[in-house]
Amino acid sequence: MAEPGRFRFHVSAVQLSGCLLCWSLAAAMATAAVDAVLDPQARWWDAVWSLPWWLACAATLAWAVLRVREKAARRPPYGGSRSDWGQAA
Repeated sequence: MAEPGRFRFHVSAVQLSGCLLCWSLAAAMATAAVDAVLDPQARWWDAVWSLPWWLACAATLAWAVLRVREKAARRPPYGGSRSDWGQAA
């Protein structure tokens, strides 16, 4: 496995799915605005308009599942700081 260099960084699947969710919601809102303002009549527009909304739904599910798995994988610290761990959660 390659060593991380100056320009490499660790990005978790939760972060990637969160970014996908944000960008798909932005694309969905942009296509909704185009649909409302310009009212395109092209036959392919219905597929293009609905694609970001479906992607946002899938990204939401993926993010939720990955976030639950990430939180379940973390163990609370040992010792007296258990109340801090519960407060942070």
